[in-house]
Amino acid sequence: MLLRIVILSCSLLAPVVRAAEVGAGGTATAASAALSGTAGITPDLGASALQMAFGLVIVLALLLGALWLLKRISAPRGAAAGLLRVVAGVAVGARERVVILELGNSWLVLGVAPGQVTTLAEIPRQEVPTSPMTQAGKDFPAWLKQVIDRRGQS
Repeated sequence: MLLRIVILSCSLLAPVVRAAEVGAGGTATAASAALSGTAGITPDLGASALQMAFGLVIVLALLLGALWLLKRISAPRGAAAGLLRVVAGVAVGARERVVILELGNSWLVLGVAPGQVTTLAEIPRQEVPTSPMTQAGKDFPAWLKQVIDRRGQS
């Protein structure tokens, strides 16, 4: 696959390199003429730009296709797809976290450490409260003024 990409890139860039050599007042070398397959033909700049744009579109399409395929492969399937949901999580150490996991009509509070998951509590499902960080983000200018005033008083 990588070899095909390299060959395609070389074939797309060869006319552009040859046109640049001819446009600079020099003559095209035999190697670049043999590589491009146009031994006695001077490529048109518009055709070269079109070929380069077409190559860019192909590369972008391959990238988007790979991202779509990765998303499809990593998505959960079957009956378990909507069974679990991470409600919240917070780091309590360098490698430790406390995570709230929704499982049906209950929430599990889990302690997660490297190589170990411990159930800390099981509580009934609740509504997720709006976080104060979200409300503070809406009034950023007032928050910034408050922080500057605090620093000015110190």
